[in-house]
Amino acid sequence: MKADYLRLEDIAGLLPERPAESSKKSFGRVLAVCGSLGMSGTAYLCGKAAYRSGCGLVEILTVEENRVILQTSLPEAIVTCFSSASPDYNTIISAASRADAVVIGCGLGRTPTARKVTEILLSAAGVPLVIDADALNIISEAPRLWKLIHAPAIITPHPGEMSRLCGLDIDTILSDTARVAFAFAGQHRVVCVLKTHNTVITDGSRIYINTTGNSGMATGGSGDVLAGIIASLAAQKKGRQPLIETAALGVYLHGLAGDGAAASLGEHSVMASDIIDFISGAIKKIAGNR
Repeated sequence: MKADYLRLEDIAGLLPERPAESSKKSFGRVLAVCGSLGMSGTAYLCGKAAYRSGCGLVEILTVEENRVILQTSLPEAIVTCFSSASPDYNTIISAASRADAVVIGCGLGRTPTARKVTEILLSAAGVPLVIDADALNIISEAPRLWKLIHAPAIITPHPGEMSRLCGLDIDTILSDTARVAFAFAGQHRVVCVLKTHNTVITDGSRIYINTTGNSGMATGGSGDVLAGIIASLAAQKKGRQPLIETAALGVYLHGLAGDGAAASLGEHSVMASDIIDFISGAIKKIAGNR
């Protein structure tokens, strides 16, 4: 089991092309199934990170209570809402059918409604899935949901979420993150992005170790930004790149943007929204090394 460390010169070739003759449809549509009452910020961070990473359209699917704040804070996004008491099946299915990539889980909660939405989306999605945060927690409570997934999937757990998914304690996971992630990815046929200070990306065949990022990124919302970045890249690639390479690029880009934020602000002062602000500079740096 050999791991490769991500380097700038290797990552540069994975960046999506930007042909001059294009439209917003050329660069993919992300569906972000995120947020709950009091957690609109997760949908905002995920959606804005997806846009800043180059996708053409972002549709946010969230509870009705988040409509006004998201339409105000991120007017570029399409906001589609469902009832927090009784989500409409057809609304969810229709949103999934329009997407080139789906990200689910950021701030979704673990309510009966969140569980129902997660189950519908996992069953309906036929495009790459980025499964994060509460969607992972919901799956850990109902492992039968793994069998519903028929689309290629990337999971993005931190060690606590990974512990709930695989049943190992956090110390055991941290003692050999590459081996744990490798085994889990192979068992469930997913790309596993196990988030630590040296994030592991594996599909159960290959293993990459990230080399960007810093302690300033240990802040609320950083994971939402990462999920949005990866979903954006998946939407742009539209299946033309192995999913593990898309995930590796997303993790490297996220860390590089975080390094830019830390260099400007200091590691003590980085916020998740700052990481988004430095995505453009990170992309320029990657593109400059092609």
